Formats: sequence, structure tokens, C-alpha cells
Amino acid sequence: MNNVFVYCEIEGTRVAEVSQELLTKGRKLATQLGVELHGVAVGTGIKGQVESQILPYGVDKLFVFDGPELFPYTSAPHTDVLVNLFKQEQPQICLMGATVIGRDLGPRVSSSLTSGLTADCTQLEIGDYDDAKTGKHYENLLYQIRPAFGGNIVATIVNPDHRPQMATVRSGVMQKTLFDGQARGEVVYPDVTQYVDASSYVVKIIDRHVEEAKHNLKGAAIVVAGGYGVGSKEGFDQLFQLAKELHGEVGASRAAVDAGWVDHDRQVGQTGVTVHPKVYIACGISGQIQHIAGMQDAGIIISINSDPDAPINKIADYVIVGTVEEVVPKLIKYYKQNSK
Repeated sequence: MNNVFVYCEIEGTRVAEVSQELLTKGRKLATQLGVELHGVAVGTGIKGQVESQILPYGVDKLFVFDGPELFPYTSAPHTDVLVNLFKQEQPQICLMGATVIGRDLGPRVSSSLTSGLTADCTQLEIGDYDDAKTGKHYENLLYQIRPAFGGNIVATIVNPDHRPQMATVRSGVMQKTLFDGQARGEVVYPDVTQYVDASSYVVKIIDRHVEEAKHNLKGAAIVVAGGYGVGSKEGFDQLFQLAKELHGEVGASRAAVDAGWVDHDRQVGQTGVTVHPKVYIACGISGQIQHIAGMQDAGIIISINSDPDAPINKIADYVIVGTVEEVVPKLIKYYKQNSK
């Protein structure tokens, strides 16, 4: 009762990486609260396949719902599973990925349970809250932290009175780590028919097509990212050349994507991909809070900007003051010389 739950997204028999990241965070939250971490996996033919992908992250109890019509994902059956399970288990926190599935499932579950949900969180913490209006003091609430109002502020959102406290988090925001402590590791296989109404299977998947990502931006050790200061689509050609020399990937700010200079799937930030490279080279990026949220945990941040007072320079380890046009070709030249 009142434990921390993580909905583990399944593709076939593979657990999504974002779910493993959330299990890592969920383990820390559960330990801090003195409760257990529980996982929920829903799919077809997953019994005996997903346990080894979930339990090592410190899960005390795993609910595996294995049924013939639970994959591919459809809204109603998965909503039934979580709503009925949560009515039974009464969790205090539920985390899920801010994926296509999570964005569909999360609001359905929170609405059915008259709970709250905060989307696209960049941080999750435990803390206390004093309601100035009622004078009531709350302890151990989930701080759901995310940029708001177009990224002009960082909002800390709490849900004092309704449970579960629900939050979605994008892939890459949290870092996954195998748990080195002791967890119970219990696995149960509930009877799906006791949780899902037969009418919930009315929607059938006729055709399904899944495309793999064209590049590995999230897993790249070096990311060369461009912003509006790059100036043009042709300007990005230099960034691609630099990334090729460094064996890295090219990212972009939202402004550069909106200008049509680079594909949307290369966008780094709150509404794009979150990256954790060893080196992040920001070229012509001003450093709005939405972008910083997606790259602030990079090992080394190098900023190339003609404005010495650009916000991104405040978090950069190294700042090169100059235009992208004059600096990047020199980087390519000197790297070639010194890599021979």
C-alpha cells in the first residue's frame, strides 16, 4: 500500500529504456519514502521474458499482465489494468514514460482516478509543502519539476490531496543504473480477465509499422548542436562535417528546427531529445531553459557564440566567443591536423 509504481512499456518482449530509467529513479524515491518499488508490465507472450529486464533495477514486486490481446498497445485494456490495479494497491506515486503510449495512457488513468498528472518532468524529488490558503502542512510529496510558461520559469508542481501522484518523463532525462542493494524481487501474474472488461478489446490493430531511429543522438558520446545562430541550412553542413570528424552526432535547438534547417528528430531539449554526452558543443545556441533542460548533464559543455553574455555560457565549461562561420572551420582544420 502507498508504494511507488512504474509502468514498464513493452515493445514485443523488450522493455523500453525510458522505463528502466524510471525504475532507477523510482527506486531512489521509494527508498527515500521508506516504501517499496513496484513495476507493472502489460503485454502478450511476456511471461518469462521481461522479468530479467525489470527486477535488477531494484523492484520489490512486479505485476506481469500477460494476455493474448494486450499487444500491440490499445488504450482501453491498458487503462483497465492500471485503474483496477491502482484501486486495489493504492499507490502514492506512478511514473511512466512521456512516449506516444505514456501520453495516451497517463491522462486516461489519472482522469479515471481523479488524480493529477504532470507531463514532461525534468526532475522528480521528495519534499514538504505548506498550503498558505488552508494552513495545512504536507510531508513527503512528489515535487514534479518542469519548465513552464514557454520555458520562462521552472515550475515545481505538487498534488497534495489526490493519489496517485502521476508524472511522465521523457527518455534520457533520467539515467538508468542497476540496483546494487537488496530488493524482494517478487513476481506475480494476475488473471487479466479480472482486470479488463471484455468490451475494452473492441478496438483491433489492423496494420502496424514501426521505424527505428535514423541516428543515435541520445547515445552519442559527442554532440555538435546548432541553434539559430548557425544562420542557415547550409551552415549546418559544417556542423555535420565537424560531427563526422569527431565521430559524433548533430543536434539542434528548437529555433533551428522551426526554421527548417534540420530534421525535428535532432531537436535537443524539453520538447525534443535529452542527451548525456561526454562532450556537448553548442554552436550559435542562446541557451533558453527548454534547451538547457535537454543537455545540462553533459560531461563537458563547449559554447561557440558571438554573444559573450549568452545564457548558455553560464553553464558552459569552455566559451569560444565568435561566429559559427569563423570558429567551426578552424575546429575541423585543427582536429584533422592533430588526429593524424
